[in-house]
Amino acid sequence: MPAAGTGRRFGQALPKQYADVSGRAVIEWALDPFLADARCAGVVVVLAEGDPLWPQVASRLPHAAVAAISTVTGGSERCRSVHNGLLALGGRAAGQDWVLVHDAARPCVAARDLDLLLESVGQHPVGGLLAAPAAETLKRAAEDRQIIETVDRCGLWRAQTPQMFRYGLLCDALGRSLAADRLPTDEAQALEWLGQRPLIVQGSSSNIKVTTADDLLVAGALLGARTRARATGAPE
Repeated sequence: MPAAGTGRRFGQALPKQYADVSGRAVIEWALDPFLADARCAGVVVVLAEGDPLWPQVASRLPHAAVAAISTVTGGSERCRSVHNGLLALGGRAAGQDWVLVHDAARPCVAARDLDLLLESVGQHPVGGLLAAPAAETLKRAAEDRQIIETVDRCGLWRAQTPQMFRYGLLCDALGRSLAADRLPTDEAQALEWLGQRPLIVQGSSSNIKVTTADDLLVAGALLGARTRARATGAPE
């Protein structure tokens, strides 16, 4: 789980992964479905050097959850942080083991979507990711924000996380990208550059990424509704 970002676009005093949503940090919500899943053998959280906030979060987690988490220092870009996290698994993960990469700023991934990803990708030769179909009309604009064209959204998807790949293949893909000074914006792109074709698994559009302060309001509403549904036994 890459969590080394400073959240320059977030515009708040705290990095977005530590912002409060319904009484908990964003990263606490993001960790929840993995810590609760017996199929998850462990979690590596990738932090900024000298991160003073993670110990506060860790102190609120159950002891068993803390025992399952290890931490490592991240890099200057997300892809470098992910690579550092993967290298930290050396000696623990075999080349054919599945690893999932999930953004610390995505607090709303549902357990049912995680199940769907694992079931859909488990037999795929490459791996895959959750994504949502592009629903809005897409415009391409110039630097002055005047429209150049309307983009056909047919076949376009908004990539999400988790993204799920074999450990050895993902390490190789990211290692080659970084060695060539190419910075993929997600793990799937690094695999695409090797000629691989990851599988898209349609997830919920509620799996939002917190990028701005407004996103916190949306995440809070989604998580509040999910918590109430769980308390009453209603479908989430």
